[in-house]
Amino acid sequence: MATEEPKYTVLETSEAFELRAYAPMIIAETLVDGQMDDASSAGFKAIANYIFGNNTAPSGKAEEISMTAPVAMAAGSENINMTSPVTMQSVDSKWRVHFVMPSEYTMATLPKPNSPAVKIRQIPPTNYAVIQFSGFTGEEKVASQTTQLLEWMKTKGITPRGTPQLARYNPPWTLPFLRRNEVMIAY
Repeated sequence: MATEEPKYTVLETSEAFELRAYAPMIIAETLVDGQMDDASSAGFKAIANYIFGNNTAPSGKAEEISMTAPVAMAAGSENINMTSPVTMQSVDSKWRVHFVMPSEYTMATLPKPNSPAVKIRQIPPTNYAVIQFSGFTGEEKVASQTTQLLEWMKTKGITPRGTPQLARYNPPWTLPFLRRNEVMIAY
């Protein structure tokens, strides 16, 4: 069974770049400190704990929530409109890490996190410029991909509206050349 991904429509494709219109989505997010790799791991663990049952469903019981892709992260402590890639450098060493919730849920039916570190919020329909790449997602590579995306957006006359975000679609055991990664910037 395929892992659910957020719904979007491709508006334009040009080499590794795309313009996409995303449907509204609900995310579970957490704000973590540290370097990018450490923050990614800590954020993933906090949200995984929530989806694997550290929550309270409307029935009053814990409920497991299906994993979706991607796991995304953005730099900064300001609200992301939306979520994560200006060169993937954090602001005050803070990173936002989020999972998109399965589309079967609404804000009313989604289990509530038991941890105060995990927040649930709805993202309205949003357009993103995206660059896709494979391999590892170290800070230098992500910064390079972000720069390429920002330069491409500039040539198209597209103004960024929000912080760049890094989206990773594969589990960590996936061979690097098979990994799907994206830098996304709202516009």
